[in-house]
Amino acid sequence: MIFEDLPTTPTSEELLDKAFSRAARAGRAKSGVEAQESMLQTASNVLSDNLQNVVTAWPDFDEVDPFYRELADAVVGVDAARTHLSEVTWASRKTKSLGREYIGRLPREDADAAKKLRKQAFARMGSVLREIEDDLQFLNEARDDLKTFPDIRPDEPAIVVAGYPNVGKSSFVNEVTSARNETAQYPFTTKGVRVGHVERERIRYQLVDTPGLLDRPADERNDIEAQAVSALTHLADAVLFVVDASGTCGYPLDDQLALRADVYETFVEGTEGEIGFVTVCNKSDLSTDVEADAYMSVETDEGVEDVLTAAIDATGYELELPTRD
Repeated sequence: MIFEDLPTTPTSEELLDKAFSRAARAGRAKSGVEAQESMLQTASNVLSDNLQNVVTAWPDFDEVDPFYRELADAVVGVDAARTHLSEVTWASRKTKSLGREYIGRLPREDADAAKKLRKQAFARMGSVLREIEDDLQFLNEARDDLKTFPDIRPDEPAIVVAGYPNVGKSSFVNEVTSARNETAQYPFTTKGVRVGHVERERIRYQLVDTPGLLDRPADERNDIEAQAVSALTHLADAVLFVVDASGTCGYPLDDQLALRADVYETFVEGTEGEIGFVTVCNKSDLSTDVEADAYMSVETDEGVEDVLTAAIDATGYELELPTRD
């Protein structure tokens, strides 16, 4: 996942401690004006380089896959992240220029005057770092939030599983993926996102179960959840919508079918058949009183493999084999 390698963002105090302690060691190796110059150069380089490393660790959002870009926008806000990264870039350049400025002002023979100037430079560098304290904190919290999202790969076919709670979505994903599915929480909901994997004919398919996002109508989702759903539209090759005709899930069938229409409009409408859509009736051992593309009972294991096959077929995904010239 593109955000999983983002390193922890240090605080202003951590960076200043690191820079000034290394500067002190550098100064002890020399004497007089030369020691002050070495301390200035070291502190300036440590601060500038570490701040630039914070910025370069983040991907260029313009080059990120649309799925991950919209996910980042939903979770932390791309524009906000760019603004904070810009402030850190400014601080990196400022600490570098302060080092050059004060090194150029050092007297050649007066060690006491040089020490006074070096202390002034350190104070100004400290002010610069304190000015971006909130920016560094934002980036570290954003990094923590983005790392919680499960590893969903845009280059692999994906089946988004939707439907009201308790209709059997998670049970189905667990069943067909041997329950070895990855689970993670959105930072903006207490419910998790589950990703299971199944392999057919050398192709690995992702089954994405999204409780908290696609288990209620669009007008009941908050803005951030709506953006997360938008991100998923870039990912889906097919949607598997699960209904429970028995009503034991606790939701009337009419409400479930209304949600199905909403999900169809969100993912499939206007794609000219590029995204497949399969309606499956679960708990068929209790009731099949609904028109569906397939019927199954996860409880009794009846029809489960057929539903998985139907969902895989709906992706229309074919493995591209290398061709010989």
